[in-house]
Amino acid sequence: MNNNNDLKDLAKLFLKLGIIGFGGPAAHIAMMQKEVVAEKKWLTDQEFLDLIGATNLIPGPNSTEMAIHIGRERAGWKGLIVAGFCFIFPAVIITGIFAWLYKEYGQLPEVSPFIYGIKPAIIAIIIGAAFPLAKKSVKTFPLAAVGGIVLLCSFFKINEIVLMFGAGLLILIIEYQRNKKLNNFIFISPLQFLLSDASSLLNLKLFWIFLKIGAILYGSGYVLFAFLDTELVSRGIITRQELIDAVAVGQFTPGPVFSSVTFIGYQINGLSGALVSTLAIFLPSFIFVALSGPFVNKMRNSATFSSFLNGVNVASVALILSVCITMGIDSITDWKTTLIACISIAVVFGLKKINSAFVVIGGALLGYLLYFLT
Repeated sequence: MNNNNDLKDLAKLFLKLGIIGFGGPAAHIAMMQKEVVAEKKWLTDQEFLDLIGATNLIPGPNSTEMAIHIGRERAGWKGLIVAGFCFIFPAVIITGIFAWLYKEYGQLPEVSPFIYGIKPAIIAIIIGAAFPLAKKSVKTFPLAAVGGIVLLCSFFKINEIVLMFGAGLLILIIEYQRNKKLNNFIFISPLQFLLSDASSLLNLKLFWIFLKIGAILYGSGYVLFAFLDTELVSRGIITRQELIDAVAVGQFTPGPVFSSVTFIGYQINGLSGALVSTLAIFLPSFIFVALSGPFVNKMRNSATFSSFLNGVNVASVALILSVCITMGIDSITDWKTTLIACISIAVVFGLKKINSAFVVIGGALLGYLLYFLT
């Protein structure tokens, strides 16, 4: 097996997927399965499923980590870097272009009508993403109860890290007390991340914020926006409108939704802010995959970690719902935005295979048509 040819094949495949990969993590993984298993036969179905399981056991964006895992399986640590970089690169470049355009023209009247319609459409997309996650994660009454508690606590601005790890530990304890079947019961102590307010270096501050988010973020990429709301909006670093616009750009562009961070970093500190933020948010994924890859089977079969993850997942859904409610209050302010939101929700749930980019485009067009009506 020629390693150089493997690296070239990985680069071609993941550059392609990074360019055409609209629709979010589930769509990305489906495309990877078709290419890697059905067509190229680099992995068997079971091996591919094992890698999906591994991505759910570590923090970070699932589809990006799948690309990194596949690269590692195909060509070792060089493949890990090549596959991950090539999958991320197109989204970062495209998002960077949008970030520049937004900074230059985003406040002009001609653009405002489109943004006006995009905001409620994004709410529909997030609801559409949260609904199947909720059905999958709320498996038992204790999980539903913990999810409700997390949702309630989120409105009191309790730190998301505390809520997610707390939910995981609570479910772990409940499952242990109920069936006593968990082997090697371990209390997992989350890392304590502290942000120094004394730092005057904006890029260093951005790097630390996004590094800690990338290092502890479980669940769907949409949970990212709950963290960003707390870390950036609540601290006055960006406005909620800029956050919602970043969500829109992340949906409208191909590749991982985490590329929204490129957009945000650019708004805060220009090109250097975009580069630092992007590096920080994705760096943990490369490290976690490199460390966990050799232990995929052991992690996947761990009853202890599985119970912990159930709690984390239900907390993730609750946080998605929380940020969706907050965004909805800010974005759906009159009958026109209400109408756009309702139409978008109907499209998301009625046409389940529709690409989310079309929902964003539709919202933008409706916003433009309705903006000037009284």
